[in-house]
Amino acid sequence: MSTAPRPRTTTRDPEDLGRRLAAWLDTRLPGARVTDVRVPGSNGMSSETLLFDLGHPDAPVTGCALRLAADPAAYTVFPVYDMARQHRVMSLVGEHTDLPVPRVLWLEEDPAPLGAPFFVMARAEGRVPPDVMPYTYEGNWLYEATDAERAGLEAASIDILARLHGQFPPKEAEFLLPDVEGTPLRRHVTAQQTYYEWVVDGLPRSPLIEEAFAWLEEHWPDDEGQAVLCWGDARIGNVIYDGFTPAAVLDWEMAALGPRELDLGWTVYLHRFFQDLTVSFGQRGLPDFLRRDAIESRYARLTGHTPRDMEFHTLYAALRHAVVMLRIAYRQVHFGEVRIPEDPDTLIMHRPSLEAMVRGTYWTQQGR
Repeated sequence: MSTAPRPRTTTRDPEDLGRRLAAWLDTRLPGARVTDVRVPGSNGMSSETLLFDLGHPDAPVTGCALRLAADPAAYTVFPVYDMARQHRVMSLVGEHTDLPVPRVLWLEEDPAPLGAPFFVMARAEGRVPPDVMPYTYEGNWLYEATDAERAGLEAASIDILARLHGQFPPKEAEFLLPDVEGTPLRRHVTAQQTYYEWVVDGLPRSPLIEEAFAWLEEHWPDDEGQAVLCWGDARIGNVIYDGFTPAAVLDWEMAALGPRELDLGWTVYLHRFFQDLTVSFGQRGLPDFLRRDAIESRYARLTGHTPRDMEFHTLYAALRHAVVMLRIAYRQVHFGEVRIPEDPDTLIMHRPSLEAMVRGTYWTQQGR
């Protein structure tokens, strides 16, 4: 979908990580054997994942996954990677909800063994909707599924959000609030503004991102609603499916305490990002999948809460994604893969849709 080189995500050697992991595990579980160490086919550009099998004379072989804080030599996407925070969130979600969250096994906060903090969890088997090429493109299992199968997956995925928001006690998530003043939503946006300032420190600023932040201030919700535990990176690309049924809910590093619409807006927008991109390359995509109106209606039926201020929250999701994309683009600049253009907004792949949201024309053009 692009002729630009895929951004570099690590400078680490998987074989070396495997050897060091085996040595570390021997201190935790003497006699353990680490085999079949591998990097998954699509690793992220944030925390890294390593898959392996764990054997022990007193137990059957267990499939495991290791989440390792981002390589500090790889121009990280985020300024801080708090693996203890992720470990705590997953443990609490497993304790307080019936969501299929992988069982966390060990947390290591000392960077010495692998070069950065990490945690180990049980591995779930199944399949994940691809990001590259995205599932909205032809030639992958979700695109080739029937309408009924995709509808079942969509329903089950929205059910994840309803159960998370309804079952998890908000008091248990207060440790996720940024240490700034204001309501949970205000704190969340303030933290995003701080992140943006970190991204552009010493580099060209983005007029579009700053215009979007100003739009948020002008359209701030009158009633922000109840704060709940939000998954944060709420999208089907972070779910392992057994067939079309969720088998594991992954990637909790963006978890937050905030309005339910933080998750709903992210779910809506991240699908629209892939769908709009696919259409721009001349393909039909999946126009009837994960529609905003269907997501809002199903969530309301499941929870009794009618989503509100969704134009605000979908624009906020697009804005947050734009800041991340700008950081990834500047990382490519750092590694000499691309050059900074005269207009830094051209580095934002979804620039047209974010501009349309700021103008208030996106949903009238695209439909809900």
